[in-house]
Amino acid sequence: MTATVTPLHRKAAPSLEPMVRLVEADMKQVNAVILDRMQSDVPLIPELAGHLIAGGGKRMRPMLTLACARLLDYDGTRHHKLAASVEFIHTATLLHDDVVDGSGLRRGKRTANMIWGNPASVLVGDFLFSRSFELMVEDGSLRVLRILSNASAVIAEGEVNQLTAQRRIETTEERYLDIIGAKTAALFAAACRIAAVVAERDESVELALDAYGRNLGIAFQLIDDAIDYLSDGATMGKDTGDDFRDGKVTLPVILAHARGSDEDRQFWRDAMEGRRASDDDLAHATRLLRETGALDDTFARARIYGQRAVDALGGLGSGHARAALVEAVEFAVARAY
Repeated sequence: MTATVTPLHRKAAPSLEPMVRLVEADMKQVNAVILDRMQSDVPLIPELAGHLIAGGGKRMRPMLTLACARLLDYDGTRHHKLAASVEFIHTATLLHDDVVDGSGLRRGKRTANMIWGNPASVLVGDFLFSRSFELMVEDGSLRVLRILSNASAVIAEGEVNQLTAQRRIETTEERYLDIIGAKTAALFAAACRIAAVVAERDESVELALDAYGRNLGIAFQLIDDAIDYLSDGATMGKDTGDDFRDGKVTLPVILAHARGSDEDRQFWRDAMEGRRASDDDLAHATRLLRETGALDDTFARARIYGQRAVDALGGLGSGHARAALVEAVEFAVARAY
């Protein structure tokens, strides 16, 4: 049954532009930190790191740190290094993920592992993780260090959990939500939460921003997992059906498998175990996802988490900062349409 949710209303198509404009000046400082800290006497390190960092990403996670700081009227500079730290964590995980997944395309460009090889990608990812922790230590807050280091550990746990669930059609919805809550939502949550620490707000504000980021992250990943079956490389920056061919058991697959006939369920088992991976098989999978309502219900679930993110802001802030954070949620969900 398709969930009912109050829509996030907006006349024009939502975008990240309000957030980009809101944090533009701060983001220049963050980019300066990123450029400075990715340098090394070993030329391959800045070359490989720069390939991904300059690869057209939205920088959504560091922008969330900056926007949440603006929401709380923080007027210091600590958040610049911490937003850079967040981006380094994210970039390091992307480098490692592409090696694990054997990905050939990222944001419409060849992945670093395809250009420089797996060993170099893993080691430069390690370098960026180290730079991230240097920036946390320089900030001097044990609370910030605890939040971001915990997020890093949780992300790694989520990736391992996903790896062990790969090609296992019996993966439950609960385990799937655990996986995306760890591998994606944990960094969204931490990126938002640390703004409350630098703004010296109490724990209730920390938890509110944590809930905003966490629910936004889950909505973001739900949409990604659904449009993997609908999009193309120009839209998603990866090939259509990558998750299908990799045997990643995402929510659309879980729902379609549960609702299908015996023949459909056998198809899903064969597909997830790697025995049905042709273009025709992908087209058949997409038809089943549509016919069973699995895609529509995944989109509906994303809207529910998106509304939870907006609700988590409660009475925090107002004006341009709050509006930009709300529209960031709407943008994350609207990518499906």
